[in-house]
Amino acid sequence: MSTTNLELQAAPPAKLVVERVSKWFRTPRAQVLALDDINLQVAEGEFVCLVGPSGCGKTTLLDIMAGLTKADEGRVLSDDGVVDGPGRHRLVMFQEPALFPWLDAFGNVMFGLKRKPGLSDNECRDIADYHLRLVGLEKFKHAFVHELSGGMKQRVALARALAPDPHVLLMDEPFAALDAITREQLYGDIQDIWRKRKKTIVFVTHDVREAVCLGDRVFLMSPSPGRIREEFTIPLARPRDINSPELAAIAQRITLALRSHLVESREAAE
Repeated sequence: MSTTNLELQAAPPAKLVVERVSKWFRTPRAQVLALDDINLQVAEGEFVCLVGPSGCGKTTLLDIMAGLTKADEGRVLSDDGVVDGPGRHRLVMFQEPALFPWLDAFGNVMFGLKRKPGLSDNECRDIADYHLRLVGLEKFKHAFVHELSGGMKQRVALARALAPDPHVLLMDEPFAALDAITREQLYGDIQDIWRKRKKTIVFVTHDVREAVCLGDRVFLMSPSPGRIREEFTIPLARPRDINSPELAAIAQRITLALRSHLVESREAAE
C-alpha cells in the first residue's frame, strides 16, 4: 500500500487496528480470496472512509471490524482487546435503517439504551431525547417508521447508533439509497454531529466524492482480491461542500488512482 499525504500531522493513538487480515469465501466448486493482507489503523476521533468498486471487500472488511465475520488470517484489535465477536463498543449502521416498525422514533432510539447496563429509565430517556435533537428530529419523536421519509429514517438509525456511546461507529453505505438532495443534507448533518461528538467512524462507500466530503483519510481498495492500494489524507477544512471545486479536484485525483489500480487488477487476472 502506498501512502499519499496531502497534509502531515501528528496522529493520535489508534482506536482500531487491523493486522494482516485475509478472508476466503469457499464453496464446493470454488474458493475466492476476498481480502488479502489488509493492514490499517484508525485513530481515536478519526473519520476514515473505505472506498472502492463493488466486489473489493469493503463490507466484508467492515463486518470483520464489527465482529460479525471472522477473518481466516490476521486479527482486529480495539481498545477493549481482540475483536472476536460483536460488541456494544462497536456498532454498525447498515444501508437500510432496519428500524422496528412497531416503535416510534423515540422507541427505536431507546431500544439499544435499555440494554446498556448502569442506566436508569430517566437517563435513557434523556439520552434518547438528546440524540433525537442532535439529528434534528425532536419534533418527530413520536412518529412511526411509515410516517418518516427516507432521510428521516436514516437520522433515526444514526441517533440509535450514537445513543449507546459506542467507541467506534461502523457505517456501511448508509446514504446509498437516498436521493441526491437528501444525501447532501445528511453530509452536512453528519459532519456537524462528528464535530460535536468526535466519534471514531469507519465509513464504507463506492462514491469517491462522498468519501472526500466526509473522511479525514480515505483508503482506496481494489478487487480480485480485495486490497488497500493507497491512502489519502484529506486537508480540507470542515464543513465541506461536496460540490466545491477543491473537493472535486481531490476526488478526481483519487478516481484516477482507482482506475489505474482497476486496470492493474484486470491485467493481473488475465
